Amino acid sequence: MKKKMVWFLVLTMVVTLFLAGCGGSKPEAAKNEPPKVVDINIATATTTGVYYVLGNGLAQMWQNKVPNVRASAQSTEGSVQNMNLLQKGETHVAFSMNQVVGNAYNGLDKFEGRANKELRVITALYPNVVQIVAPAKANIKSVNDFKGKRFVPGAAGSGTETATREVFSVFGLDYKDNKDLKVDYVGFTQAVELMKNGQTDGTLISAGVPNAALMDLTNSADAVLISLEPDKVNEIVQKYPHYFPFTIPANTYKGQTQPVNTIAQANLLVTTSQMDADLVYLLTKAIFENKDDLVAAHSAARDITKEAALSGLMGVPLHPGAAKYFKEIGLQVPAN
Repeated sequence: MKKKMVWFLVLTMVVTLFLAGCGGSKPEAAKNEPPKVVDINIATATTTGVYYVLGNGLAQMWQNKVPNVRASAQSTEGSVQNMNLLQKGETHVAFSMNQVVGNAYNGLDKFEGRANKELRVITALYPNVVQIVAPAKANIKSVNDFKGKRFVPGAAGSGTETATREVFSVFGLDYKDNKDLKVDYVGFTQAVELMKNGQTDGTLISAGVPNAALMDLTNSADAVLISLEPDKVNEIVQKYPHYFPFTIPANTYKGQTQPVNTIAQANLLVTTSQMDADLVYLLTKAIFENKDDLVAAHSAARDITKEAALSGLMGVPLHPGAAKYFKEIGLQVPAN
């Protein structure tokens, strides 16, 4: 009996050691598993806008510089649609004009009744400049001269169309239901084609400078950029504080021999609170440590600076991952 008991104890120990050995191998196997790749989709705008070009450059840079990230950029109608995509969980990161982000966060304008309090800012980018253009033969000297004419205010659901409504309201022009102007809601490329074909008398493009669609237009047709009167600039800035005065330097576009007085607003790169803080930290850091890669994609990226990274946030909170990076580099991060 004693002999059987000894053999039983020996067998039990062998089995225990074997199981322990098997159990101990699992962490090692897990350790050797490849790290999980994170997919990041970036919502941009129409294909001739800076958002799209820079968004593709951003995707490529993140994929090359941030470990285990697979990024891609998609074409959209712009800021308003991008905020809708974020709210539906159909994209991860989005470009947007700051007033559209503020409206989406607070449930205003096109977002009435559906405030998205999960929005979080990664960083401010370059300024989005209001650029109003007309055929030279139309003899347009002021926004007031567009009354009764055909105009392209931007694609429906875009930040450009929102900017057009705000700017034109200061001039007393209302194009809803074609009241003061006959409008076509199309993107930059289609707007330029309409102008080339004599099918519209002007368009407003809110984008980085220079804009590819405007470069195409001024290189192939006789077109002029319209300056905003100083008193109107002041009125717009007071009524809509997300804007600030901006001057388009002379010779930015072919035939533009004089500076153009206009307005601009901050562009924001936005995500939601659901995105991992450590990942957002790495994405934010990569933007400012690899800025040359972004400038190579589009020259507007030259205006992405650490000094302006926290400007024009419209009261929308920074993502904690972005806040961590900005604190590290010595910026005064807002309390929220």
